[in-house]
Amino acid sequence: GNPDDSEIQHLSEGAELGGKWYFPATYSNLIGMKNLMLENDSSCTVFPRTSEQLGKSTLGIGARFTTLHWDGVDWAMSRLGIGLTANQNSIPRELVYDVDAMLADKLDSVPFPFIGCDVPEGHQGQSVEGMSHGCVLAKLKNGFHKLGIPWSFNADHQPIGGKFDEREDQLVQGCLFASYITFDLSPELAITEVPDDAREKEEFVKGEISPDIVEATRKKVQEVGLAPTEEEFNGLLAYVWPAMVKMKTRDEKYQKIREKYFTTEQGREYLRELSIDELPGLTTPETTAVMLALSFEMGMPIHFVAPAFGFQKNIPYPDNDQLRAMITPIWNICEKFGVSIGFHSGSGKSAENYQVAGDVTRSNLEIKTSGRYTYEMGVALYNSTDSYDQELWRDWYNFTVELASNGCFAEDPTERKMAREFVSLTVDDESAQKAFKSIEDCRSVLRSLEPNPDHFFWFEYNFLYVLAAAGASDKKALGDHSAEGYKQRQRFYSISEEGRLLYVKRVAEYILFLATNTSLVDSQVCENAKAELALLNSYS
Repeated sequence: GNPDDSEIQHLSEGAELGGKWYFPATYSNLIGMKNLMLENDSSCTVFPRTSEQLGKSTLGIGARFTTLHWDGVDWAMSRLGIGLTANQNSIPRELVYDVDAMLADKLDSVPFPFIGCDVPEGHQGQSVEGMSHGCVLAKLKNGFHKLGIPWSFNADHQPIGGKFDEREDQLVQGCLFASYITFDLSPELAITEVPDDAREKEEFVKGEISPDIVEATRKKVQEVGLAPTEEEFNGLLAYVWPAMVKMKTRDEKYQKIREKYFTTEQGREYLRELSIDELPGLTTPETTAVMLALSFEMGMPIHFVAPAFGFQKNIPYPDNDQLRAMITPIWNICEKFGVSIGFHSGSGKSAENYQVAGDVTRSNLEIKTSGRYTYEMGVALYNSTDSYDQELWRDWYNFTVELASNGCFAEDPTERKMAREFVSLTVDDESAQKAFKSIEDCRSVLRSLEPNPDHFFWFEYNFLYVLAAAGASDKKALGDHSAEGYKQRQRFYSISEEGRLLYVKRVAEYILFLATNTSLVDSQVCENAKAELALLNSYS
């Protein structure tokens, strides 16, 4: 275009050519472009943002291993006519929070008990700033921005407290473009010690928490129909208060960095999710109510809360009546606070499970799905006729066979137990008994199966392949941030057009399935989109 002087100062490193100015798509220019666009049009949807609908009813589409699903997500949003949490990642668990730290080999590690080892952070391979950059440019390239549909970017599981205190400023910096923050309080809650007796609990509350906040919280808890005893109430406050204080500190930092870089109110806004699903056990209504009440009293309005419902990835909840009975009391609390429920580990549930969740909450929910899209890539490669895609699929499948076989005979009891469970859910009882005789027998049993993405063990181990150095199943090769790891990641970005088409169609189809069964949109809209999707036969 032909920017005037006031516009040019937002951007840098430009060059004039033929009477027009051109600017490189650097990260700093991304900031300037966001400011320029929102200053001129507050409804601009080029960048991730907030909206009333995005803060109430949405689907969380995670990028657990690549960003190849984005075109499918954008297509689905365009046909549904609503925005979604179109980009979602746990940081620093899945995304590299700081490239300099990665290059200096200073990334921390994340425990994965089911494989019996720790894996370096950022096991998806992408950096958070690269993800921020990429998701905007992708929508500019495919034209999604012209539709005027708001979409959001969720910095998922932002860890609060514990060992993350010392680098929270870097986490805040990396998540600058996120329009939706999930506050994961589990690191701090896990190390919080609650006093044993009633008097000590009472003294803690009196000594640490403002009386005004205590009384306002008590009143809100009572207003939603709960009546914990004085000791129970003080015990809950003593348990969550240290984490809530650190959450407030982090929240203020998210606000301040947006005020520093972004010039408009719309550009600074973000949604908040309170995540308490990483702790052991099911979340009680009392814990939910106390934490929501404190959040609002401390000036942190919450849009979603993620309780622990005992969901497991890719496994349907077995009893829909029990599921309804579990969700209902939590929803009764959330509804009174004007908060929606975030269902984490939401992949792979049954249509009936999603219908129950949608019905109880009246679609005031977010279903978070990450692992599903790795599975859909497996299905796409499995069905592709392209020789490159088939080779990648076979290598990927064999990688999981090795992890499962080794795991079944691991010294670590958790690794061994989980691996045997995955194998048992894949083969019949007789084959499982044979597989558990020796590691050689296990390999033989699994290799005798027709390679299929529906094999349970493949689903559980598949995401580790994307950054495995040279595709090796050795534990030291997993989450490799050297050139060898990124060469492995490039294999997925090199799949054929047939493979890409099959993949994005599967992604879009799953999103339509979720939208239908949670009643996010009218069922006829979904049916029309499914019919159109079935006719697509070209990726480009």
